[in-house]
Amino acid sequence: MKFYIKLIIILDILVFAFSSCTDEFLEKKPQGTMTEDILADESGIERLLISAYGDLDGFFGVLWKLKNTGSNWIYGDVYADNSHTGGYGLTDQPDIITLERYEHDGDEEVIEAKWKALYDGVAKSNHVIRVTNIALENKTITEKEAEQFIAEARFLRGYYHLEAIKTWDFVPYVDEIAFELLLSENKLQVGNQPPDKPEDNAGYTPWADLGGEGIIPWEKVEEDFSFAMENLPETPRNGALGRATKYAAIGILAKIKLFQGDFSKTLSLINEIIQSGQYSLLENYHENFRTIGDNKSEAIFQIQASVNDIAEGWVENGNLGDAGSGFPFGWGFNHPTQNLVNAFKTTDGTEGSAIPGLPFLPSFGLNFNEIDLINDDGLSASDPFTPDTRPLDPRLDWTIGRRGIPYLDWGIHPGRDWIRDPIFGPYSPIKHREHQDDESNYAFMWGIQATANNYSVLRYADVLLMAAECEVELSEGDLNRARDLVNQVRNRMADHPEYWVKSEEGELAANYLISLYPNGGSSDPFLTKEGAREAVRFERRLEMALEGHRFWDLKRWGIAKTTLDTYLEKESIKRTYLQGAIFKDHNIRHPIPNTEIDISQGMISQNPGY
Repeated sequence: MKFYIKLIIILDILVFAFSSCTDEFLEKKPQGTMTEDILADESGIERLLISAYGDLDGFFGVLWKLKNTGSNWIYGDVYADNSHTGGYGLTDQPDIITLERYEHDGDEEVIEAKWKALYDGVAKSNHVIRVTNIALENKTITEKEAEQFIAEARFLRGYYHLEAIKTWDFVPYVDEIAFELLLSENKLQVGNQPPDKPEDNAGYTPWADLGGEGIIPWEKVEEDFSFAMENLPETPRNGALGRATKYAAIGILAKIKLFQGDFSKTLSLINEIIQSGQYSLLENYHENFRTIGDNKSEAIFQIQASVNDIAEGWVENGNLGDAGSGFPFGWGFNHPTQNLVNAFKTTDGTEGSAIPGLPFLPSFGLNFNEIDLINDDGLSASDPFTPDTRPLDPRLDWTIGRRGIPYLDWGIHPGRDWIRDPIFGPYSPIKHREHQDDESNYAFMWGIQATANNYSVLRYADVLLMAAECEVELSEGDLNRARDLVNQVRNRMADHPEYWVKSEEGELAANYLISLYPNGGSSDPFLTKEGAREAVRFERRLEMALEGHRFWDLKRWGIAKTTLDTYLEKESIKRTYLQGAIFKDHNIRHPIPNTEIDISQGMISQNPGY
């Protein structure tokens, strides 16, 4: 048995002790020591905990790494069929282009940045637990305070490991015991050799065994969230918005179970959230992606952001990861695909058996991607253009910027003038951008608009759709309840046309039409398990588009290759740089950074196929 170790953990003691190091400093003889006792009280632990939360946004100290973001737009959307890389051509972000073409390896800097950010978060979480235990021993905090600190730290540790599992599957699990061993001389044992002092870890395996067929450390991550679920309060501790809560732990534990296909346990956990009455859908769908909607009733767990504060450049606490996306005032990344845009078409009542306002489902004998929504691809901004007049789901224009339609309050999207390079298509993302009249919630740096918009790791609509999926997949599931849950999500938009995109004159910007699924009849896909499955999965794509979930959904549904093969066959005709791209079997997970394998001296193995 091999114990695979993460050897490049950045120890927070050094981070807090020194802001920078030089060769001259390293050559000097230390004049003293710093012990963790200095931090072992309520104030010190709170500082460590805040630092552990800080890695949620993926911003790891260097601005170019803002493309490594907590929203997962690269790994969840570009890597799937929702968006293209964008930027100034194929030489702008070549490492992301290689991911989009499924040609990447362990040398891509974006992959290395993600690994380091996640395991830095793991290290910081473990440091909180370690110092909390010291403080408890020193009696500088109470047992109740220690319980709360550790519960939040274990939530964060579990979350960072979960993100690593989603990306690589076979990853090291590092807990506080492993962390302590890393800090303790002569206590770290690897390989098949038993420890010199069994009492030090008494046969405990501090890392996941990645030998043989490979093991995903689900059990350890579940233990973290189970502990958090049992010990965190129902509302943020001390009223500090953004802190982990009991229901956030329940929701993410439910998603972990969903990833593993345990629909029964997932539904049990999800029902606890629904029945709590703590959360509800916002009336205005778009407020989920604006600062004014942060931490409101739909938000179960969000990555917090702020701008115009005391941070350097007034933006480093902002949503920098998504700031590079789209226009106006972005770097033009994350261009939505034609495939995604086409998914927002709705029926007009003449197609197949579908009543007006429903998605183009195979259950209705329809193919959403057969005919493209009219676009200005290949046109200059001065060429005449009229947007498509066919029925559309109103969520389209709160998700994707397209020519001739208002882009928030920045004016009518002019087309080519807001597209940095047309090779990536004619569309811009809208989610997580800020309105012009909300200038206190954005700031500029290097020509990009960093915003104070939070990113929702888990929101209530996601919970409802997970519950619907479980009802469909369980042998004893209730398809009628699945329909009702999906209709709750659809009705939020259908019941509030006052929140549909409008022109400056107050007219609807497009022919919006959205309906609920009927209970019975030829337009009800929920009469069969297969039809219900199509409807639930399609709704997830529409509702959660460009929120970094798409690839993980395709992966857990087991349809990533078939879906992406079909997508590439047509999309590569429009986006010629995708010609020849093939999603291979091993692309279901990413390569482990080669730098980590080198540092481990062979103890970490590369993922199969890379």
